Amino acid sequence: MALLLTTPAHATGTIYNGPTPQLPCDSQSLPETGIQGRVPKAEVDNGRSARGYTCNTALVGQQGNSGGFRVERYIDAAGHECAFYDSTLLFPTNLKNGASSEIGVYVLDMTDHAHPAFTANLTTPAMLSPHESLRLNQKRGLLAADMGYPTFNPGFVDVYDVSKDCRHPVLDSSTPLGILGHESAFSPDGTVFYVSSTGGHTVAAVDLTNPQVPNLLWLTTNYDAHGMSVSDNGNRLYIADLGLPGLTILDVSGINAHQLNPTVPVVSQLTWPEVSIPQNAIPFSEKGHPYLAEVDEYSKGTGQSSGYDPNASVGAARIIDIGDDTHPSVVSNMRLAVNQAAARATDQQNDYGATSPVQGYAGHYCNVPTEVDPKYVACSFIMSGLRVFNIENLTRPYEMAYFNAPSTAASPAYLGINGGNFAMSAPAFDTSRNEIWYSDGFWGFYVVKLTDGAFSHGTPRTSKVAAATISLPNTTGGLPLAPGLLVLVAALVAGGGLSLLGWRRRSRV
Repeated sequence: MALLLTTPAHATGTIYNGPTPQLPCDSQSLPETGIQGRVPKAEVDNGRSARGYTCNTALVGQQGNSGGFRVERYIDAAGHECAFYDSTLLFPTNLKNGASSEIGVYVLDMTDHAHPAFTANLTTPAMLSPHESLRLNQKRGLLAADMGYPTFNPGFVDVYDVSKDCRHPVLDSSTPLGILGHESAFSPDGTVFYVSSTGGHTVAAVDLTNPQVPNLLWLTTNYDAHGMSVSDNGNRLYIADLGLPGLTILDVSGINAHQLNPTVPVVSQLTWPEVSIPQNAIPFSEKGHPYLAEVDEYSKGTGQSSGYDPNASVGAARIIDIGDDTHPSVVSNMRLAVNQAAARATDQQNDYGATSPVQGYAGHYCNVPTEVDPKYVACSFIMSGLRVFNIENLTRPYEMAYFNAPSTAASPAYLGINGGNFAMSAPAFDTSRNEIWYSDGFWGFYVVKLTDGAFSHGTPRTSKVAAATISLPNTTGGLPLAPGLLVLVAALVAGGGLSLLGWRRRSRV
């Protein structure tokens, strides 16, 4: 049995925990009118939010009217350019209707970036409900997902070949070898697909050396693994571990060598003061030195019955130094003004979705345009939309741009929530055009261009946060619950899922 550390390291030193400074917006922008990241209820009601909020960005193209947790970009051997994205936040809860074109993973022909063309939807078991697991391996042209859910689902793993014609993926296999599903990660060479179940406490490694005949290499129940990523040499697995909560780094060199049931030691573990629900940690290097861009989702206590707490930690995002991966350390944070406790205690609580445990002003996913010397990291901050942080100085990031999609009070009903945005996806990039591709759960797939203002040498400024406290009307145990959300909570309590959504700590053996 692998060694398990009982005392994770804690982030030390003085790390700035306030709102990340912002560049000034250029003349073509439609900037936020209040504090950084906010969409006030009044502006949804009076129609201002229907124009969207932009800073140093411009809309290039848009497709569809729903989205999920990940966008991927690929150019195949014939030169076709494609986008792939999951179409639902929670299958089948937020389906619009039963039309086959409205479910599963969408495939888009991106020949014209201003007019993405729908070419196929993938509807095998895992692609119908990939949750946060959709992944593309660039080297082999493999698109894979496991059958996921907020707690877990049966771990069907679907693998498609997109290398020959990405517009029309070809199914290689669909097997239950993931055991239980929620999140995933690909080894850089595309021969190992990792599956985590979070609520089921499993991590599985599936051998895809032959993607038409997968094999199970390794299975453990030692971690409350959420999102995962793999080092560029394939020998480290970076786990967003909800049991700490924080980061767990595993030595997976035996799995990378395709050994059956190898020993997988713990390299290190790390937590930090602002931690909420660790989501994922993306590896990158700066001048040859390795780092992780980590993001937490929601606020601490999400899924518990305590209700909305303005003082609850909103984990947001951070940069972690892993130059010595036995002693990782946080070097900087990336947060918005709306994530601060002082702001959470103001009338922003009345904004559409602000107190929802599955929406809210909080982070969800980040990604980097390249794993070698990236200039920025792009993150989906749910109700605050797509946020782009310059990380050329890793200890002093600043927000260089944002794009929050046009929204109205008549957004599609999802768990009883209406209005605002639902930006949850890890974005993809076309760096040759300075484009970022992401999806919003309510409003679909977007191609967004970074304008010259994002790369200007202006002086970043910090957003001011007011501190007036209000009380919330129409609450249930302190948390406003719409009828649809009450149904979900009741079902979770009946099935024991509420404790799983609360990511309770498990004992280690």
